[in-house]
Amino acid sequence: MTSTKNCITCRCPRRVHRFIEPCLLLSLRRRPSYGYQLLEDLRDFGFNAEPDTAALYRNLRRMEEEGYVTSEWHPGEAGPAKRYYKITPLGCRLLAEWADAMEVQKHALGQFVEAYKQEFK
Repeated sequence: MTSTKNCITCRCPRRVHRFIEPCLLLSLRRRPSYGYQLLEDLRDFGFNAEPDTAALYRNLRRMEEEGYVTSEWHPGEAGPAKRYYKITPLGCRLLAEWADAMEVQKHALGQFVEAYKQEFK
């Protein structure tokens, strides 16, 4: 995602609202994981700024309450236990819905960017 550092005070956060949710679901679909690894995975989706750890865990907690992921504690190798997250079948269905919705929006976003470039750049 693009940094908002140079953004003129505007209402656009330069990110898709709740984009972290499908990114987490896709990461967990690839493999069950711990929170720290999920933070690292977010960089693969364009989260260039330091990920917000609290937001990550809030999202994971909410997604678990809604039945999209499950978690269990695993003993740490050289430290405290770690929470291990897995996607559920319901989470897989939600991920597919996100992918379908993004595919639809991809075209519209492309059209917007092209129109802007043609007129103002």
